[in-house]
Amino acid sequence: MHQRISLLALFSTADTPHFGSRRFLQALRFVVASAPALLQGKGSRAFGFKVVCPGPDFAMLAKAVLSLGLWLQFAAGQNTPERGPQPSASNSEGDLLFLLDSSGSVSYYEFSRVKEFMWDLVQPFTFGPRDVQTSIIHISTTPTMEFPFDRYLSSGTLQQAIRDTQQLMGDTNTGKALSYAKEKFFSDEAGARPDVPKVLVWVTDGFSTDDISEPMQLLKDMGVTVFIVSTGRGSYLELSAAASQPPEKHLYFVDVDDLPIITKELRDAILDVIQANRLHAVDITSSSFRLMWPKLLSQETGYYTLEYAPIDDLARKRTKQVSGAHTSLMLSNLAPETTYEVALIPESNVHYFPPQTTRVTTLAEETSPAQVLISESGPYSFHVSWAPTLDSVISYQILYGPLPGNSVKLLEVDGEHNSTVVENLAPNTTYLVTVTAVYKSGKEKSLSAKACTQEEGSKVRHLRFEDMGPNTLKASWDSADGKVLGYRVRCRRQTGPSSVISVSPQIHSVILTDLASGTTNKVCVKPMYKNQPGKRLCRMVHMQPEAQGYKHRQRA
Repeated sequence: MHQRISLLALFSTADTPHFGSRRFLQALRFVVASAPALLQGKGSRAFGFKVVCPGPDFAMLAKAVLSLGLWLQFAAGQNTPERGPQPSASNSEGDLLFLLDSSGSVSYYEFSRVKEFMWDLVQPFTFGPRDVQTSIIHISTTPTMEFPFDRYLSSGTLQQAIRDTQQLMGDTNTGKALSYAKEKFFSDEAGARPDVPKVLVWVTDGFSTDDISEPMQLLKDMGVTVFIVSTGRGSYLELSAAASQPPEKHLYFVDVDDLPIITKELRDAILDVIQANRLHAVDITSSSFRLMWPKLLSQETGYYTLEYAPIDDLARKRTKQVSGAHTSLMLSNLAPETTYEVALIPESNVHYFPPQTTRVTTLAEETSPAQVLISESGPYSFHVSWAPTLDSVISYQILYGPLPGNSVKLLEVDGEHNSTVVENLAPNTTYLVTVTAVYKSGKEKSLSAKACTQEEGSKVRHLRFEDMGPNTLKASWDSADGKVLGYRVRCRRQTGPSSVISVSPQIHSVILTDLASGTTNKVCVKPMYKNQPGKRLCRMVHMQPEAQGYKHRQRA
């Protein structure tokens, strides 16, 4: 009976008498988002979070609530269309090189997320000897090229090659990797091409063991456009100097779990570089795109004729003319998810210029939010972000409450923003967060995610080391606050296998062996709690050769 009272109490948040009110539907949406997962039983996954069903009575109630909610959503005319496929970024030509941090300072999880990000970034490109070519160089003790630019010339083979890329470990010698990249960017042996735009995307956790300024400047002096994505705590001054200018267009700071948020913006910035000398489209939406082309004419020397039509119905060709002073034109009132054949014909009274052609695919009628991400979780707050942001959205509503629980709170965010911080929360508590986009048309779309706050003081303090003999150290730490269930100690060796040791909450030290002399190793200690792990504390430990002992430096 208590379970029924807790769920139905959600509806008390509606302060207007009729069930179609906005406040009532917000509370209902919160419950409906939970119901499908509850119906699937213990360990089921729906709406991006995992729910454990508390019992058969609750499941029966969830079925009733879900049925009522779906009926109300139908009555209110709320739509939740799916996102369509990503459009092809054709008519681009350039050599794209990823500088991938493959060193021991990056965890396996972080490395996997970065590989996913790389594929998402290049997926819409067309690959080939007259299109985009890409390669990967590993940052490690010694830089290594994963594959040459001209090896994988189809989306399928490139995707598999990125998936198969393995982390090398070792030191973070970024300067060496940049010098190596300079050689490969202009090497026929590496499959690079002369006279095409060169783009470098450096994904880093912000840490390097050698100098990067000189080799990076040499790359930029040779015409390479440098984009930097920092997933760690790198120095803004150092990285902004390393990136191409201006830094606000070429430098990104983002948590590794939030990389999808910047994918489209970074891809568009890359396209601006590799499409600069050809007829191409930018600002593509479901009903319009802007055509851009190099300056060929002037007001006095001629004009441009633009012809465009859907490729499956060329008889519907439309024509526009603009003066020779123009280098762009917006085409609107187009059909969504449609590929258009576009031709630019320069009509010059001085010289002959051949026509330029391109194909552009309009987007599906995109909806937001398509994903909700939780990050920076603490005892009393967490960060909520979502994507994409659309001009058609006027505001976002963030509805959140504890699971299980009978209280719901609401935050409202302007439609131009894609994140907010939820504060004044209870420690060690699971919350259901629902982000709702309110469109100018009056339609709404919702997506939910689960968030967990941490225990108070959930971080290990004062990690220190004691020399215990050849190749052996004792790692000790002070206890973390809260109800710790144990500690997990991970040692990532520069040479040799990594190891993970789990100890009880009463033990605050472990013995680490097989640490080769002259190597740098990463040691992390993480407290374990009932709902989720606490924050880890890491140190980089350098084992001096022979009997010189060891030294360590802090690594966040």
